[in-house]
Order: sequence, then C-alpha cells, then structure tokens
Amino acid sequence: MTELIELETERLRLRQWIESDRSPFAMLNADPRVMEFLPSRLDRATSDAMIDRLQTKIIEKGWGFWAVESKQDNQFIGFVGLEVPRADLPFLPCVEIGWRLAFEYWGKGYATEAAKAALKVGFDRLELPEIVSFTAINNHRSSAVMERLGMSREAETFEHPSLTVGHPLREHDLYRLSREKWQSDSFMTTPKPNT
Repeated sequence: MTELIELETERLRLRQWIESDRSPFAMLNADPRVMEFLPSRLDRATSDAMIDRLQTKIIEKGWGFWAVESKQDNQFIGFVGLEVPRADLPFLPCVEIGWRLAFEYWGKGYATEAAKAALKVGFDRLELPEIVSFTAINNHRSSAVMERLGMSREAETFEHPSLTVGHPLREHDLYRLSREKWQSDSFMTTPKPNT
C-alpha cells in the first residue's frame, strides 16, 4: 500500500481532500479573480470531479495537489502540491508544482510557504531531479511565487496545447528548479550551528 504523504508548515496543513472541502473549493473555482489566468471558471460538478481526480492521484502515489488548511482556524484555503501534468506539454516528462488559493488568503505568503514544503517532499523524499512550474505570461503574482521559490524562468515561452491558437492565455512562461540548485540554495539559507 502506498504511503500517504501529508505535510505541516508553521501555519498550514497539506492533507488529503475531505468531503467538507467541496463547497469552498467550488466557490474558489467560481471566483473570477482566482480563475483570471485559467481558461474558465468551474461549475460545481466540474469542481467536484477535479477533487475526485486529485484524491485518487494522492491515493495512488502518496502525493499530489494537496488540500491546504489554515492551522489558525482549520479552514480550507485551496490547494498546493506536485503533479504530473495531463496536457501534452513540450517539456515532458516532468513534475510540476502548482497552487490555487481562495482570494481572501492571497498576499499572506501562504502559497510560498506551502510550496516550499512541497518542494522539500519532491526533492528530499521523492528524489526528483527537477520540478517545473508554468503560468500564462501575464500572471505576475504566480510568477513572483515561482521566483521566491528559487525557480528560474526559461528564456523562451511556450504555447499551452490545451488552449486554442489565438487564446489570450495560450502563451506561457516556464520555470525550472533542479534538485542540485534547491539543495545548494537550502544549504545557503539554513542557519549554521554554533561551533
């Protein structure tokens, strides 16, 4: 049986999805601010189907896009985690790191905090050689998170194959982070013990 990985940070829990996540996740997916750089908002049935898919992947592999819960009030705030993309992307095979948080939780550092914990799992436990992330070229908020994580933007953009030619969100930036760079950056930012 696959070991189910769940994480905690100072302020957050990254856990398997539960039934009570469905309603707040549907509200998040219907919010035009949250979905601005995604192809469309999701109706309740599509949002629920996404939870079912994400739950199944975590059960199968032990990791995925985890539900994120605030420790302060035990509220569901969105998802953060690692995923093998479903789209036929030009840089496959890969594992991506991604996030989607409810608007009221933006600007508090939660995406970066949770993503750092997910990177640690990806590089330390899963021993992935590289983790990527990507977003529409004008999604400056997500790009800023990628940069805070130490990821490097590729010089060339790519066209997301799931979006039609001419779609305003089709052009994407790709960010990469190697295990070696992550380990080096982590070493540099870890306080040294007193000698």
